[in-house]
Amino acid sequence: MLFVRDKGRMCNNILQFAHVYAWAREHGRRAVSMRFAYKYQYFHICHTRWHHFAVYLLAKWAARCGLLPVASFHQPGSNPKAEALLERCKWLMVEGWEVRYYDLFLKYKDEILRLFAFDAKLRAKVLAYMRSVEGGETEEVIRLGVHVRRGDYQRWQGGKYLFADDTFIAYIKAFAAQRIGKKVHVYICGNDPTLNRARYETELQGMAISFPNGNPGEDLCLLSLCHWLIGPPSTFSLVAAMYNDLPLCWMMQPNVDESSLSFQRFNYLFRHIL
Repeated sequence: MLFVRDKGRMCNNILQFAHVYAWAREHGRRAVSMRFAYKYQYFHICHTRWHHFAVYLLAKWAARCGLLPVASFHQPGSNPKAEALLERCKWLMVEGWEVRYYDLFLKYKDEILRLFAFDAKLRAKVLAYMRSVEGGETEEVIRLGVHVRRGDYQRWQGGKYLFADDTFIAYIKAFAAQRIGKKVHVYICGNDPTLNRARYETELQGMAISFPNGNPGEDLCLLSLCHWLIGPPSTFSLVAAMYNDLPLCWMMQPNVDESSLSFQRFNYLFRHIL
């Protein structure tokens, strides 16, 4: 049994566990996510065997007491010591963001998606919300999901990807400019409680704009149900894109125009996480 732990946020935990899960499946082993045993209770995996608080406490105690060996993947690239532990130990704690098995991830991607399927009630709530805000729209709608990431992005990468509202608005306008005559419905999700909603509504006149204001699971589900995604480099938008293989534009710079707007798919982007 492989117990997977880390201190990152929800979508970091999904991707980290998925790499270990894929390795475990390939080698006839089982994997348990420490984080989803007690936290982020939005997904199918949280209700599967072994994913409950008692297992989390027991594994944590065993690792702390030295009864459970720990394989650490904290450095990028080759980790021969950790790899040897994976091969040798039937019971093991795996930690660290740099665990990577890209090809195996893709091999077992469908299984990973089933594990992290959204709970039925959460998905139904999100769909009901989307129907309510799109209810009056009679023509075909292009859903653009925009992930506004602030908060910890003031420090991450030295604030390189902490973009102002004007930057997000410019990206949205560039997207809409490529779809003249089409109805664009913009869903803006994020972690900034001070988001200037009035500015978006003023600057993006002619587009339907919604601010779902959901919890992390609801926002992730909603973004996964859009047709296109835009946001700064983040595992949140990346995982949202994974569910339905959505085209995702990672905002790499504050200046953008119609010609420089670039979209990629999950299978490429997950190999290029910053």
